[in-house]
Amino acid sequence: MPSCPSLEILEIDCSLRRGDAQSRASDMPRPPKKFVAVPFVYHQEIELTIDALTNLGAGVGRVDGWVVFVPFALPGETVMARIYRNDKNCSHADLIEIRVASPDRVAPVCPMFGDCGGCQYQHLAYEKQLEWKTRQVGELMQHMAGIAFPVNPCVSSNQIWHYRSKITPHFDKARDGEVGAIGFLAVGRRSQLVDVPECVIAMDEINAALPAIRARIRSMADTFKRGSTLLLRATGGGVVTDFKATATEPVGTLTFQFLAGDFFQNNPFILPAFTGYVAHQAAGGGARFLVDAYCGSGLFALSLAAHFERVVGVEVSETSCEWARRNAQTNGIANAAFLTASAEAIFGQVDFPASETVVVIDPPRKGCTPEFIGQLVQFGPGRVVYVSCDPATQVRDLKQLGEGGYHLIEVQPMDLFPHTRHLECVMTLVLNPCI
Repeated sequence: MPSCPSLEILEIDCSLRRGDAQSRASDMPRPPKKFVAVPFVYHQEIELTIDALTNLGAGVGRVDGWVVFVPFALPGETVMARIYRNDKNCSHADLIEIRVASPDRVAPVCPMFGDCGGCQYQHLAYEKQLEWKTRQVGELMQHMAGIAFPVNPCVSSNQIWHYRSKITPHFDKARDGEVGAIGFLAVGRRSQLVDVPECVIAMDEINAALPAIRARIRSMADTFKRGSTLLLRATGGGVVTDFKATATEPVGTLTFQFLAGDFFQNNPFILPAFTGYVAHQAAGGGARFLVDAYCGSGLFALSLAAHFERVVGVEVSETSCEWARRNAQTNGIANAAFLTASAEAIFGQVDFPASETVVVIDPPRKGCTPEFIGQLVQFGPGRVVYVSCDPATQVRDLKQLGEGGYHLIEVQPMDLFPHTRHLECVMTLVLNPCI
């Protein structure tokens, strides 16, 4: 459940107060079997004012102090919402009417916005998206770790539409010889798909290739025994659909190759600024050596190599590690080596003096394991640059790093994913020698 922002409670004029719930119960449709009818009955309609956004992109309002989450509602708006779930300390509702609109509300570009679960913020002016993402990082730090620390303004992507270099549409098993929706999960659903013939945040090359790919899938409907996931990766001015194909991505003066189905940052328009910022933070303490944990095909290790005497990248995937070695050779980088090992067991293989070493970590969305952070703290590098695509798990790990003697010196969110709730956040920490 998202954290509830600790903001001033506003006066809310509600058409149905909680005390009216029982008197209106007979007017409501039959609730789901496990529905808890407190404080609101199922499908009760309430009026409330939205005063914040959660880090998941939902509007936050209050009725007599009780928190209600309303997706697609914006701060400053008065809305009508329909309750569909009550939890122990908050409720969830669908937006059914905007009675007073926010001046920051804009018309979504995509006609599927609100049905497709891919974007959360197309209705919010872009400069306000950046402001809220900045604020949400600070609130997560305060609520989850008790840390009050200034957050730099979120850095914008150079391109905010048609920026994604990879999409993975899904389709279900054919019925009566026909494939249904080919697209992405519907808002709030675990299995229902929304048909997406065009994606406004995908690169132009992808949208140009998508109609033919969708037609081919439908023409082969009888051959599918189950549903599947498609890959469309933009590379070299075209699109590849084979997960094992080689993709190429230039980043600044370097060129990276990797398997099309493997992870690589999907917004090439911000990557030079993104890697440049990480390089600045990593080299800022004067360290001579770099360890890049979770190095993948070498994005940070190789982008930062010119700033250090020696670089070691560590990756659990042998395939990705081999691509990192190839990328080092292709780009003429001789001071970087790559090891295949679990990130939880890397520092035993590192012979760098800890006080002269910076560690860059860029884990998957689930964050680092406690074992890895414990090992990192035991190694004791002078500086840590933590890159994360999920600030919530990053802040969780920040608390453990703080207990190990590290303190923040800078927090920088970067908007690699405009119009969605997602962002990358770079936190730079240094070891406090007094702890």
